Order: sequence, then C-alpha cells, then structure tokens
Amino acid sequence: MPADEIRTIPQRQRSKGSLICTAALELSTNQVTHFYSKRKNTAEMIKMLEILVEKYRDEDRIYLSWDAASWHASKEFVKTVDAINARRVNPTSPAPRVELAPLPSGAQFLNVIESVFSGMARAVIHNSDYQSINECKRAIDRHFRERNAAFAKSPRRAGNVIWGKEREPPVFSEANNCKDPRYR
Repeated sequence: MPADEIRTIPQRQRSKGSLICTAALELSTNQVTHFYSKRKNTAEMIKMLEILVEKYRDEDRIYLSWDAASWHASKEFVKTVDAINARRVNPTSPAPRVELAPLPSGAQFLNVIESVFSGMARAVIHNSDYQSINECKRAIDRHFRERNAAFAKSPRRAGNVIWGKEREPPVFSEANNCKDPRYR
C-alpha cells in the first residue's frame, strides 16, 4: 500500500438470520417479560398485552407506556384494550384495568426499556459470533433470566448487577436518556 493510503479489509459475512425480541419492563420490580416475534406489528403488541394481563391478573390496574410506533396505538390494539377493560365487570374473568400512557412522538429516549435493550445488546449481541438464531435466543433468554433473578433478589439495585451494561438505571426519571446514541 502507498504510504498515504489507509489499508482497509472489506468485511463480508453471510447472514445467519435475524430476530425481533418483544419485551416489557415492569418498573417497580425491574422484571422483563419477553418473547420473540416475526414482525413489529399490532398482533405482536396484542400478544404482549395478553401476556401482561394474565401475568398481572390479580392487580387492579396496569399502565402501558411506550414510544409513538404505529403498532402501539392502532385501532385494533385500542379495541383490544377496551375489550379487556370491559371484562373487568365479569367476576369470573378477573383482569386488571389497562391504562395507556404513550410517550410523545420522537421521545424514545424517555422509554426506560431502551436502557435494558441497550444493555442486553452490548452484553449479548455486539461482538458475538453465534452459530444460529437459536443460540442467540438462548443467550438473550439467559441474560433476561439472570437479570430478573438479580432484581428479584435485590429490587432496589438497578444496573451493574448481572451484566452491568445498562446506560441508565431502569427506573423512570425525566432526566434519563435511556437510548444509547452509539447503538441506534
């Protein structure tokens, strides 16, 4: 190479696949509920809603707060929330009241779960060499399982417990910028 030219080596890798992890963060206990989705759409949000309603069926109310993605506020999703809230009058079908608290458009940095996703991505995905999607899923499952166990054991401690990769403590604060600008 000539002295004034920077040597570069092209990076070529075959894709091993892709995955979408859909998750919810319960703020008072820092517990993550997650599953893998084929798409980011209303059907997957309804699936998460149903999981959360079942998980918290003994609670009086649950609040869902998220960014302004279209699938978070679709007519079908709102209709499902209304149907769940209507079930509350039937004592044989207990369900918490679902309240929606969307974040302003363009304010994903206020979305606390972004801190958790950034920590998971740095701890599990970045600089990894998984041989398959299933191997990656196992690593993500392990990360969330160990993270949940650590927060169940020490509910007041946020971040730096298992992986120590969260950008901000996963608790609500107007001052938090949970979206890591390096991994958008």
